[in-house]
Amino acid sequence: MQRIEDYALVGDLHTAALVSNTGSVDWMCLPHFDSPACFAALLDTPAAGRWLLAPVGAPRCTSRRYRPGTLILETEWATDTGRVRVTDFMPPRDEVVDLVRIVEGLEGTVAMHGELVLRFDYGRVLPWVRMLDGGMSAVAGPDAAFLATPAPVEHADQHGISDFTVRAGQRVPFVLTWTASHLPRPAPVDAQDALDTTSAFWTGWTARSKLQGRYREDVQRSLITLKALTYAPTGGIVAAATTSLPEQIGGPRNWDYRFCWLRDATLTLQSLLAAGYTEEAAAWREWLLRAVAGDPADLQIMYSITGKRRLPEMELPWLAGYEGSVPVRTGNAAERQLQLDVWGEVLDGLALTRNALLSAPDDSWDLQTALMEHLEGAWDQPDNGLWEMRGPRRHFTHSKVMAWVAADRMAKGVRESGLPGPVDRWEALRETIFRDVLTNGFDADRNTFVQSYGSSALDASLLLIPRVGFLPGDDPRVQGTIEAIQRELTQDGLVLRYRPEHSDDGLPGGEGVFLACSFWMVDALHGAGRKDEAFALFDKLLGLRNDVGLWSEEWDPREQRQLGNTPQAFSHFALVTTAVQLREDQTPHSNAPLETT
Repeated sequence: MQRIEDYALVGDLHTAALVSNTGSVDWMCLPHFDSPACFAALLDTPAAGRWLLAPVGAPRCTSRRYRPGTLILETEWATDTGRVRVTDFMPPRDEVVDLVRIVEGLEGTVAMHGELVLRFDYGRVLPWVRMLDGGMSAVAGPDAAFLATPAPVEHADQHGISDFTVRAGQRVPFVLTWTASHLPRPAPVDAQDALDTTSAFWTGWTARSKLQGRYREDVQRSLITLKALTYAPTGGIVAAATTSLPEQIGGPRNWDYRFCWLRDATLTLQSLLAAGYTEEAAAWREWLLRAVAGDPADLQIMYSITGKRRLPEMELPWLAGYEGSVPVRTGNAAERQLQLDVWGEVLDGLALTRNALLSAPDDSWDLQTALMEHLEGAWDQPDNGLWEMRGPRRHFTHSKVMAWVAADRMAKGVRESGLPGPVDRWEALRETIFRDVLTNGFDADRNTFVQSYGSSALDASLLLIPRVGFLPGDDPRVQGTIEAIQRELTQDGLVLRYRPEHSDDGLPGGEGVFLACSFWMVDALHGAGRKDEAFALFDKLLGLRNDVGLWSEEWDPREQRQLGNTPQAFSHFALVTTAVQLREDQTPHSNAPLETT
């Protein structure tokens, strides 16, 4: 079984595929992110569907990289007889899905082997496979896939086999196309033209970035990853491209992340705006307004990429799960949870877009007012919290802080932007929540904020208190919280979300360190004036990415491996926003880490 960090991402802004460093495509959902999978070997065995294309007998690549400024993956192998490169990419979407793989001989002669195993509905549906002149087809129910290549393809047990030789200077293309089975076969794709189009799209997009400085390339890779997790037709941004990759190997904490969390999307928006990507911000804002339209009491924490609300959670018992981690799930029951911090995230995000996009008047202000009016009567309720705990509801400190953020941003919308609203009432509520948090969410004896009222447990979300403006970074209570989290909530210097054994989250087992939380620690350290520590931790986190600059959700300090769904938006936008926070500091480096032009 491949490690999670062995995978790179290619995508077309509708869906994505994961390509391993052994040359296999082991995960892909068709026709879009949260639809049934075509390749699902990541969750079971190769029989669940995969596409291998690699030199004969070569277990791993010698090097791989993304072409600069793109989502085009290049993997190279060296054998005893020569060198070869495989270029993987997905062209910007038209009506159908294309996954293109180009084999290019670099030196000598290399024998290649390909296997295409297509299985729909997460490996459950075996398609009808036929050999065609110049490839093969596979049809099952609503799905049809066609492979086009000049290489030989033979039928073997309901899948295709291709053995061929490539010499220096030769290029052998493979194009896999999906379409709805009731439609005619799409017109063939010229692989080289598609490569040129894809390269132009991504280099044009990255050229729009306004970020410069020492960490520019690192940040740009994360921005490309976030763009790749965007569903272009609606502007929605999924939390990750996969489902059910475990937070603990062999454990049950396996969730479907192919949906749009309001919290995640809002924080992604912050990173895109910081880089000057206002078109994406505007598209996300429109998705958000469509998704949350209706009764404010019905606001969900997450939606589908199209804004659909019903995301029923199901288990897929025919899949063995990643390294035996079961159950494998689709859908997510957390959509029914109450997480009061989301109101704050949404109102903060809309305030951010109002300031960045300079839309006057704010045509969503009536909706924001309705959301705020609902929160006025709900902020003091117990909820499930930021981390979607499936144990009893409680008064999470972070949820209250974000309710404060909601009141603060709405009051400022009136005071600073001249929008209508009961500003005195919102400012009074802001003060009430502030006092409530300081009274009930702070442990004076230990000099630290706590996870929930009446609890002694800690939570990484407390590190966001200075970032959202609730207290300044040099406040003694903030500094005490930083020190408490460093003592009690870290492994190998990296920050856990919380300790499950202390938090009654309703689930067995444990998890790794949540990568975004360590970026929050960087922000908090920097704001507290502990700048050398902040830069050291930031550089350490950069070293935990895989060889092509991707993170999953979590990191296992003991086994030194990535955990959870991948690539994870939460991890990547945390890098971007932290780098932006660090840009204003000239120390300890001679150049600012990140600047905007």
